[in-house]
Amino acid sequence: MRSKHVVLQTIALLLFILPVQAGVTRIEIISRADLLNGKEFGPAGAYEKIVAKVYFAVDPNNPHNKVIVDLDKSQRNEQGLVKFSADLYILRPKDLNRGNGAALFEIPNRGGKAMVRFFNHGRGGGDFTTEAEMGDGFLMRRGFTLVWLGWQFDVPDGERVLRLYAPVATDNGKPITGWVRSDFVFATKTRNALLGHRGQKAQPAIDPESAKLTVRDTVLGERRVIPRDQWAFLKEVGTGPDSKKSSSGMVGIELKGGFEPGKIYEIVYRTQNPTVVGLGLAAVRDLASYFKYERNDVAPVKRALAFGISQSGRFLRHFVYQGFNADEKDRQVFDAVNPHVAGGGHGSFNHRFAEASRDASPFSTFFYPTDIFPFMDLEQTDPETGDKDGILTLAIKQKATPKIFYTFSSYEYWGRAASLIHTSVDGKTDALLPENVRIYYFVGGQHGPSQFPPNKNQTQNLTSPNDYSWSMRALLLALDAWAKDGTAPPPSRYAKIADGSLVSPQAVNFPKIPGINFPRTIHEAWRVDYGPEFKTKGVIANEPPRIGKPFPVMAPQVDQDGIDLGGIRMPEVAAPLATYTGWNPRDPQTGAPDQLVDFAGSYIPFAKTKAERERTGDPRLSIEERYTSRDHYLSLVTEVGLKLVKDGYLLAEDLPVLVERAEREWDYTWK
Repeated sequence: MRSKHVVLQTIALLLFILPVQAGVTRIEIISRADLLNGKEFGPAGAYEKIVAKVYFAVDPNNPHNKVIVDLDKSQRNEQGLVKFSADLYILRPKDLNRGNGAALFEIPNRGGKAMVRFFNHGRGGGDFTTEAEMGDGFLMRRGFTLVWLGWQFDVPDGERVLRLYAPVATDNGKPITGWVRSDFVFATKTRNALLGHRGQKAQPAIDPESAKLTVRDTVLGERRVIPRDQWAFLKEVGTGPDSKKSSSGMVGIELKGGFEPGKIYEIVYRTQNPTVVGLGLAAVRDLASYFKYERNDVAPVKRALAFGISQSGRFLRHFVYQGFNADEKDRQVFDAVNPHVAGGGHGSFNHRFAEASRDASPFSTFFYPTDIFPFMDLEQTDPETGDKDGILTLAIKQKATPKIFYTFSSYEYWGRAASLIHTSVDGKTDALLPENVRIYYFVGGQHGPSQFPPNKNQTQNLTSPNDYSWSMRALLLALDAWAKDGTAPPPSRYAKIADGSLVSPQAVNFPKIPGINFPRTIHEAWRVDYGPEFKTKGVIANEPPRIGKPFPVMAPQVDQDGIDLGGIRMPEVAAPLATYTGWNPRDPQTGAPDQLVDFAGSYIPFAKTKAERERTGDPRLSIEERYTSRDHYLSLVTEVGLKLVKDGYLLAEDLPVLVERAEREWDYTWK
């Protein structure tokens, strides 16, 4: 009896001292139905659609959670855990034995779903009820389980929007207050402005009289204070179903006389009750880990891949950087990640009063914690500050480094400081890439390809229609094969200092094309001082922040047509009918014509004939000087496509689509 009593005491003691288990506590299925009435997608068979809500609990004392800002100031349950939840959406093979064993997590961009539209070339998207939304079924035919999880707390209300439901932090029950900032640049004269970025929910304004509104002409220009009696806070902006309103706080501001186009307006105001936004990172970590390692009938998988576009790509860089690719049990979460068009950025994903939608672009959303050191994967030293760090520094220590594909377009060199991910901090040499990293850069692309025929979108030039998403399909399969069995992917393709394809922006030898204004600016990353507790506690004290020296940002050199060197050239760029660029200046009617339009590249058609070229003074060869006939042009497009297939940058099944696209472009050009 005595020995039995001792054993029971020992068990009780062990239960007391063992760390509390947390993570996914339950998944509540809201609906579960066949996708497209049970349509078969090749070998993977039929798919089903699951709409659910996931409930989580995290232990603030677990070392993996210490990085979550203000988690220690959140309300805890009787077990000492912080509870929260998130929306979940899944498309999966009904018979998982017919799937490929991989979950492809798309990090929702501002609550939406994009990867079916991106990879399947579907139209629309949201609830996937039509054939058009599913496109050609590429992801399903390949057997992926598709997962979307809400991670952003401030997305606008909507049936199809995925959100995070996270607690607020308090100072022992008392409200925490602080300063936040919003900035605005308009293309037309406007009377009202939303405080929330791109329609996201704003941090509520308190003490309105302490707020300050300024205007300036350039990014680093002097801020001029607008008198307080010239503007007012609003509880509602807009009318009808698209209006933004609040009964508990301010959603916007109104300026007497209106906001002028091309000017930078900025408001700094007080707010309170910070949401613990870093729980979005924990939610993604814990759900992916749950599907990989725990018994479940929702989406059990053998490996997990993550994909994110723009904001969501920066989320993935931030996720890995802050150590979230190791779960609370020290297990690796994602086997591979693909931050797409993320440039050199992180994001506002884990600090007090963070608004995740805030980014950094050539002429909007300035000086948020986006393009900040470190930029490179391996550890670097900033010669100005002495800071040493790398995106993968912590993941390497955790033994949780995923396979990584960085994919981006020419725009990211001009608008997202992409060169910083593969150059030394001083911009003088190419940096060493880790063995687990590949970089693929799409020449002449923009942030998101425009349609063909191209048009102007508040730009001086037509926007770039270069659709590199076809190559992204091949790269996705290559990333999965690398994660699954170590099959080496295609070599990296990007601009480099060593071979002269990456230079300072001032050294780019762009041809003098009549009527085309080569940019005098490029998006820069700055050393920014947010206050003494930003790095240690995630608290911003300086609003606006203090700006130091910029990091050297580089741009691709160009050929005689003005098309970037280095990288992957899609067939329409390799056998061109126009110059494709990663930049496009603002239309003078929108103000600031010397600045670049966010996310836009250019499509600058060649002259059709030699006579036309000579008449206009265009230095680029005309179409008739390049190609003897339509068939000659299409043969070159096909030749380029076959080479891309051979090298692993394009799937053979997709080449006919690109040749057909080239046919349409040729016919349109000669209409």
